[in-house]
Amino acid sequence: MKKLVSHLLIPLGIFTLLSLPSSCKKEEILGKTKFVFGADLSYVNQILEHGGVYRDNGQIKDPYQIFKDHGANLVRLRIWHNPVWTKDVYGSNGTKMYNDLADIKVAIRRCKDAGLAVNLDFHFSDTWAGPGKQNIPAAWASAGLEVLIDSVYQYTYQTLKALNDEGLMPEMVQIGNEINPGMLLPLGSCYSANGWKNQGRLINSGIKAVRDVSALSTIKTQIILHIAQPENVEFWFNKISAEGAVTDFEIIGFSYYSKWSDVPITEISKYVADFKGVFNKEVMIVETAYPWTSQNADSYNNIYNAGDVEPGYPLSEEGQLNFMTDLTKAIMDGGGMGIMVWEPAWISSSAKDLWGTGSSWENCTFFDFGWNANRGMGFMLHKY
Repeated sequence: MKKLVSHLLIPLGIFTLLSLPSSCKKEEILGKTKFVFGADLSYVNQILEHGGVYRDNGQIKDPYQIFKDHGANLVRLRIWHNPVWTKDVYGSNGTKMYNDLADIKVAIRRCKDAGLAVNLDFHFSDTWAGPGKQNIPAAWASAGLEVLIDSVYQYTYQTLKALNDEGLMPEMVQIGNEINPGMLLPLGSCYSANGWKNQGRLINSGIKAVRDVSALSTIKTQIILHIAQPENVEFWFNKISAEGAVTDFEIIGFSYYSKWSDVPITEISKYVADFKGVFNKEVMIVETAYPWTSQNADSYNNIYNAGDVEPGYPLSEEGQLNFMTDLTKAIMDGGGMGIMVWEPAWISSSAKDLWGTGSSWENCTFFDFGWNANRGMGFMLHKY
């Protein structure tokens, strides 16, 4: 197979960050954990550098430590291939990229120092990847399928090798983000000719890279495959295992947002148990959230609004807490491995994305509009 030429990769060696000793190994963080309580904190570094602060009981504290203190044992972080847009959105004031390798090193080091495990979410794109968009990185745009398969391996391997060399190996890795249609479209589309087979080759290339670096590491990274919404899981995993020959992974991960799912919270435990029984894999919710208010803290329109309330869960801190507690109970009742909340620290600040300044999610965070930890965060310390 033709090996990937160097210009298709992010130049991983250009970043030189101080390597601090990691005091927390996998066995200390997750080895004795019966259930994973995770939080996606991918925006945190950017928010901290653009005016945001986090408080607990009125005192400004490190956000990673706040989540640790409130029961989190894992942080999920997304990584994009070459996200130059995260710098460009600031115009002449832009000095750095976010969610690239350099930013991920900073975030993982903060996680490890706080005693938190890490789930590294490879989007295999320069920007957001999800069910409606799985764009090939610009550097790989002209690659054919064979080179693209090798690109996935080389990029995943070099990224993880760079992390492992600095004591920053993640405990979990996602090969793709909400890859319902496949990743790296259009070549990786599950619904093109030989689509499931081709998608399987791409995924297996990423899996092999994780296994190869894990063999060099004291941390034996677990692999997650991630699909949006529980109603799509069984069909997709049947296809990718039977036609794509993808079997070497530990965890079925799915997003559950009641706003976009046909599955009520009362049926989640059954879905989780069914997935475990059918596929003989661990099962986790790797993305979820619920709002505590319909109000805004800025002019950036929120994604969740007053019309998205679920019966029995009013838009209040107590309603958010009860939703998260009941959802966690449902996962546990089904034999699930854990839950990860999406961007519960995306508070309003001067941070920017492609669509606005501030946050479109501040009403779904675990912080009030004074940036104080709210009651919803308490679901992780609930006595289940």
